[in-house]
Order: sequence, then C-alpha cells, then structure tokens
Amino acid sequence: MGIVTRKTDKYQTCIDACTRCAQACNECFMLCLNEPDVQTRVKCIGMLKECAGICKEAACFMSSDAQFSNDLCKLCATICEKCASECAMFKDEHCTKCAAECTSCASACKTMAP
Repeated sequence: MGIVTRKTDKYQTCIDACTRCAQACNECFMLCLNEPDVQTRVKCIGMLKECAGICKEAACFMSSDAQFSNDLCKLCATICEKCASECAMFKDEHCTKCAAECTSCASACKTMAP
C-alpha cells in the first residue's frame, strides 16, 4: 500500500479518503464561487477551504507516520462533519457529492483517532 514503505499501511484508507475529500472540497469551492447565490454560500465556501486544508495536512501527517497523526485525524473528522453539514444545505449536485465525500472522510478519520 505504501509507496516506499509499508510502515504507513495502517493509514492508507484514511490517506486516500483525505486526499479525495480535499479534491472534492476544492472542486466544490470553485463551483460554489460561480453559483448565482454565492452570497448565501459564504460560510460554506469558507468551510470548504478549511476542510481541504486539514485533509491535505492530515494525509501528509499520516504519510510521515507523524507523532500527532491521530490527533490531527480527530480534528479532521470534526471539520469534515461540519463541512458536510454546510454543503448539505445546498441541493446542487456538486455540494451533494462533496457532502458525501466529507462524511466518508470523517468516518475514516474517526477510525484513526482513538
């Protein structure tokens, strides 16, 4: 599973979920900026950027088998859940898909965080 070592195999499912979530959030962010009701999406857009950032960082920590990986995964799960909730307020396809990715990532992160 790991690319150069098997030491991070225990994180691989979560790394993949975090990477997918970060991509979904960045894509959704760009699409939300072009929606006609962009002003009603300001809070959601902010959460999308926070979520993408924490997901990328969590994947980086896990890839390094960093000491605080589990702590960061716990925070990542919290942010992903909040982002999913914000996206769920909008019924367009990109927000619906993003909310699903955030929920999936939160679940994966919870399995890493004791």
